[in-house]
Amino acid sequence: MDLNFKRTQRCEAISHPSLRSNMDSSRAKMAASAKRPKLQFAGSDDRLYSDSAEDVASASNFRQVKVTHYHLDLNVDFQTRTIQASAVLDLQCLQPCAEVILDSHATLSIHGVRVTFKDGRNTSNQHPVTFDTRPFTSYGAALHVSLPSAVNPGDEFQLEFSYTAGQGPALCWLEPMQTAGKKLPYVFTIGQSVLNRSLFPCTDTPAVKSTYSAQVKVPEGFTAVMSASSRTEGPEPNTTHFMMEHPIPAYLIALAVGDIASADIGPRSKVWTEPSVLAKAKAEFEGVVEEYIQVAEGLFGPYVWGQYDILVMPPSFPYGGMENPCLTFVTPCLLVGDKSLTDVIMHELCHSWFGNLVTNANWSEFWLNEGFTRFAQNYAMSKVLGPEFFLLKVATGLSAFTRQLGDIGQNHPLNCLRVKIEKGVDPDDTYNETPYEKGCAFVSYLQHCAGGDDKFDQFLKAYISKFKYRSVVAEDMLEFYLDYFPHLRDQDLRNKPGYEFERWLTTPGWPPFVADLSPGEQLTRPAERLAARWAGDQMDENLEVPTDISDWKTYQIVHFMDKLVERPKLTHDTIQALAQAYPNIALSHNAELMMRWCLLIIKNNFTSDLPKVKVFLESQGKQKYTLPIYRALKTGGPEAQQFAHEVFEATKDTLHVNVRTYVQRILSA
Repeated sequence: MDLNFKRTQRCEAISHPSLRSNMDSSRAKMAASAKRPKLQFAGSDDRLYSDSAEDVASASNFRQVKVTHYHLDLNVDFQTRTIQASAVLDLQCLQPCAEVILDSHATLSIHGVRVTFKDGRNTSNQHPVTFDTRPFTSYGAALHVSLPSAVNPGDEFQLEFSYTAGQGPALCWLEPMQTAGKKLPYVFTIGQSVLNRSLFPCTDTPAVKSTYSAQVKVPEGFTAVMSASSRTEGPEPNTTHFMMEHPIPAYLIALAVGDIASADIGPRSKVWTEPSVLAKAKAEFEGVVEEYIQVAEGLFGPYVWGQYDILVMPPSFPYGGMENPCLTFVTPCLLVGDKSLTDVIMHELCHSWFGNLVTNANWSEFWLNEGFTRFAQNYAMSKVLGPEFFLLKVATGLSAFTRQLGDIGQNHPLNCLRVKIEKGVDPDDTYNETPYEKGCAFVSYLQHCAGGDDKFDQFLKAYISKFKYRSVVAEDMLEFYLDYFPHLRDQDLRNKPGYEFERWLTTPGWPPFVADLSPGEQLTRPAERLAARWAGDQMDENLEVPTDISDWKTYQIVHFMDKLVERPKLTHDTIQALAQAYPNIALSHNAELMMRWCLLIIKNNFTSDLPKVKVFLESQGKQKYTLPIYRALKTGGPEAQQFAHEVFEATKDTLHVNVRTYVQRILSA
C-alpha cells in the first residue's frame, strides 16, 4: 500500500545504526557482484537461473534424471511403528547416465529394486539392477541404482522399490496419551525441508516438481489423509486412494493417520481433526476460510488446487502451520475460540501461490517462499481487517526480528536473506525469522519502488503466471521484476546505492528499508504508551494513555507485550500488578500472548509464575514458542536453568525430533 511508505522521491531506508558504518566499505564490492547479464525470458528456450542452481542438500543426480511421478503404496502398522511400502518412480532422462542417485536415509530399509523401460527394451541379457546406500550427510544418505543399460535424453523408465520406513525424522509416531482423544495412536509426517527422504526414496530437492498418487492401508478404526487433490475410500477395506494432479516438490507430500473426522467449513473446504476437537475447530474456521480464499484470489490469481482443507494436529506439531497443498496442517494453538489467530490460515493459504506454485529452488532461497508469503499474508489480511492491520503485523514481525538480532548478533550470517548453506549443514538448522520478516521488508521495498498497490498487484499475478509449477532463485524473480518495470531497469535500481539487490541478499542485519509504520499509529501508539507507563517512564501528564484494553485486538496486545519484553527490567511489583490488571494476558489461552508472558516473567526472574511456563510448554510443542522460552531460561539464573532441564526431561518425548534436538543444543551450550 503506497500510503504506508515514506513519501519521498526515492526509496528511503530505515537502517539499523550498526549497519551504516559498514555501508560504504562494502558498496563497491556489492555493486560489482550485482552486475549480472540480463536474463532473456522471451523465446522457446525460456531457461531460468534456477536451471543451473546447485542444491547441496540433495544427493540426487536430478540434473541427469527427473522424477515426473511418484506412486506410493503404504501399509501403516502402529504395533511395530513401521510402514511396509513400495514406491514406483516415473523418470525421464535429461542427460546421458547409467545410474540413478536418489535421496534416502539410514532408517529407510530398501529390500529390492526393479526397472522397467517404457521403450520395451529387453534387459534379460544385460547387467542386473544393483543398488547400494552410501553416506551423504547426518540427515540423509545417497541411494545409488545402477541401471542395466545406459539411458539417453528423452528416455523414460520406471524404478520400483520395496522398502520399510518407520523411525526416520519424517515420521512422528504418537502414543494415545499424546493425542487430544487419548484413545488411539497417531502418526503424521513432515517433509520440509529434507525429511521426506526418510519416508520414500526421492529427489528431495525443491528444484524438482512431480505429481504423485498413493494407496494407504490403515488398521480398522483409523483414517488416513494426505496432501492430495483427490481422496477416495476403498473399495479395499481400510484403504484410501489419493492423487495429486499438480506437480509439487517432494517435501510437500504429507500423510496423517489417526482417529480423524471431518466437517465442512466452506464450499471447498473441510476441517479434519480428532473427534473430540472437531466442534471447536469447526467453530474457529467456519465462515473464515472461504472469505480468505476469495480475497487471496483477487490479489494473486486463481486458486488452482481445488480443495483447501485444514488438518488440526496434535499438540506436538512443531509449526504454526505447514502449507501441504490441499491440506494445511495447523497447530491446535489456533483454537483460541475467538478466531483471533486465523491469520495463520491466511499465511498458509498464501503459500498456495508463493511456495507451492512458485517455489524456492534450494533452501538458501527460502526467503522467496516465506518473505513473499509473509507480505502476501499481511497484505491480504489488510483487505479483511483494514490497512492498519498490515502495519501492526509488520511492527510485530520486526519486533521478533529485533529479538533475533539480539540473540545471535547483528552480523550473524543467518541474518542474510540468501543463506550460504555448506554441504552437510541441515537446512532446518538455518530456520529463523530472517526469511519471513527481512524477506517481507524486501518485497515491501519492491512494491514501493514499483509505485504502490495497483501496479505491484499486477506484477504479483504476472509473477505467479510466469513461474507457476516451477522453482526459482532470486535472480529469476528480480530479473522478471525489472523486465516488468523497465523504467526501474533504466534507473539501474539493481545497484541503487544503499539498496543494492546484492546488499539485500547477502548483507546480514537490519533491512535497508522497512515500511513507514506511522499510518498505523492509531493501533501501535496506544500500546507503546501503555508499555512506557508500566515501565515507569516519565511521561507528559497531559498525554492520554489508555488503560482499558478490553476492546484491543490480539495483535495490539501482542505489540504492547513486545514493548514490555524489550525493556531491560521490570520490578516484581510491576509484574504482579500487570497480572492483576490484565488477567486476560497472564491467564490467556492465546499462545501468542502466553509466550510473551512467559518471556516477561523469565527475563525479570519472576519465579513464582514459572509453573505457568511449565503448563505452557506441556500444552504445545510449537518451535516458534518453545525455543525462545528455553533460550530465555538458559540465560536466566540458576533456578531458571534448573527449571529448564526439569521441564525438558518431562516433556521431551512429546516434542518433534527437530525441536527436541534444538532444545538440547540450547541447554547444553
